[in-house]
Amino acid sequence: MGFGWGALWAGAAALLLPPAAACWGLALLALLAGAAWLACRPLRLWRGPEAVGYVGEAGWSRAQVAGRVRKSRRTGPLPPVYPNGWFRLLDSAQLARGEARSVAALGEQFAVFRDLNGQSYVVDAYCPHLGANLSVGGRVVGSCIECPFHGWLFSGKDGKCTRIPYAEKVPEFAKIKVWPTCEVDGMIFVWYHCDGVSPTWQVPEQEEVVSGAWAFRGITEHFVNAHIEEIPENAADIAHLSFLHGPCIMSGVDLRHTNSKFWKFIRHNWKAEWQPEPEPDTHCSCLIVKHNITVFGTCIPLLDVTVSAKQIGPGLVFLFFKHSFLGEGILIQTVTPVEPLLQHVVHRIYYQRSIPGFIPKFMLWAEKVQFERDIMIWNNKQYLSKPLLVKEDAAIQRHRRWYSQFYSAHSVKFTSQKNGLDW
Repeated sequence: MGFGWGALWAGAAALLLPPAAACWGLALLALLAGAAWLACRPLRLWRGPEAVGYVGEAGWSRAQVAGRVRKSRRTGPLPPVYPNGWFRLLDSAQLARGEARSVAALGEQFAVFRDLNGQSYVVDAYCPHLGANLSVGGRVVGSCIECPFHGWLFSGKDGKCTRIPYAEKVPEFAKIKVWPTCEVDGMIFVWYHCDGVSPTWQVPEQEEVVSGAWAFRGITEHFVNAHIEEIPENAADIAHLSFLHGPCIMSGVDLRHTNSKFWKFIRHNWKAEWQPEPEPDTHCSCLIVKHNITVFGTCIPLLDVTVSAKQIGPGLVFLFFKHSFLGEGILIQTVTPVEPLLQHVVHRIYYQRSIPGFIPKFMLWAEKVQFERDIMIWNNKQYLSKPLLVKEDAAIQRHRRWYSQFYSAHSVKFTSQKNGLDW
């Protein structure tokens, strides 16, 4: 619609104005139309594993610096690296009907495919015949996936082989593993449990997201070189909020410069409280954060925001924003272990349609800045199984006890490779 009106006015300008003025008018209208188009588009930001969180050195590339830090970092005794629970594999929009995709996560190789009716499935990627990857060249046939090597056909519903093109009979034992999956809030999740236990809770739907009442306004993706537990533990580490996230977001993500004098007159102030939830939602916890901004020591009430963050299992968080002036919305955070010490973190923001799109996109950008400050800490720190705490840090220990429910006796433990942590 914006481009249609722009073309109409540009045509009128060409007819009514002198040639030079018409050219300038056309350029201005094109610029305005482009700006309107960008304002309506969701914000999309992607940061690779080496892009954020490492201090550069002369003569070294970002990848070289990151590799050296990973190799030399002391890890300490770590909890198991793959907790039990639901984890995001893909956004729904990333998997078209009739498409198959390969996803490596949680120490597994998954084949994720969608049939022509729109149903998504997650199965083991490797064909039990001779080991071909079903999602690399494999074809979706009905609700099955066909092996690209010999044409064996496996059902996404139960994993059974339904056809071998050159065999008279399909053996009963010919099958692949089917992983429990669900598609909620525009994302495809897989249920991972080291003992093969069926899902003990479900991923909740957010009504405003499913109904479309809240519009999708943007997404950010980061890779964090840390143990998965480090990321949600921040919710219980109340003391770090004022120290790490107090400086103005305009001072950036590099911790060497966040306390620059230029932006010192603006500060973010935080009050927070973390608590685990009671039965039947013991797999959940809740963080209430009240945030305000002071300019030259004076609070600006118009910018006060209350955030209610609900952690659901080990890798999913709903952050609800509520503001008297800026309306309501949700930021959905997912954390998925790609490797033992490499986490894929995605933030998706949805907001009331009545609120101009640039507001939630600015909020997502501000969240990105603050999150990347954490990444600079996580990428370089050591996990301490017995940290030195004071009484004000009591919530950290309570969080660790709560999070331990997602590990079991057979959970995969971390073992360093011969050449260190260069995954």
